[in-house]
Amino acid sequence: MAESRSLPLFPLRTVLVPGAALDLRIFERRYLDMIRDCGRQGSGFGVCLLVDGDEVGAPATPAAYGTEAVIEDFGTTPDGLLSLRVRGRRRFHAAATRVRDSGLLVADVAWREDLAPSPRLRPEHALLAELLRRILVQVGDVALAGGGDPAPALFEDAAWVGWRLAELLPLDLAQRQRLLQLDDPHERLQRLLDGIAEAAGPG
Repeated sequence: MAESRSLPLFPLRTVLVPGAALDLRIFERRYLDMIRDCGRQGSGFGVCLLVDGDEVGAPATPAAYGTEAVIEDFGTTPDGLLSLRVRGRRRFHAAATRVRDSGLLVADVAWREDLAPSPRLRPEHALLAELLRRILVQVGDVALAGGGDPAPALFEDAAWVGWRLAELLPLDLAQRQRLLQLDDPHERLQRLLDGIAEAAGPG
């Protein structure tokens, strides 16, 4: 049975996938307090796609699946706001949410794990590993793909290849959210392959 815990949520108009980095500017009191508590406890918070409502103001409706964000770095913007660099860690499913007096959303979450930890890439998905290599060369910043220079063995890891492509390909929010909700790394890669083939069209 999956471990369950309470997690503060930060609904955004983005989908954070495991291993991906995200830059945030924090200015609302509820989120400043959340970041302070996370810093004290050494814990993370949940980033969920905003389904209904706005990023600021009244509590919004988040997607049921999201990713735990851990703080890697912080600073201050030129206009005096708190800036954060966070990275996606574990996926979760929010079973129930509640709103604190501050307006902060908190969820009871169950962690989601891939069906097969670090499974080996299947031959039919080798094209995707090569595509990822080319994308990383083009962006010229491997920090976008998890930090540091990727070890060659990672390109044989179905989960790693799938998450990096989900991070770097020009997918819409709905597509990225569907990938986030899949527990099977091979199914995730197949969805990506099918989407690329569909985008390429006939010929």
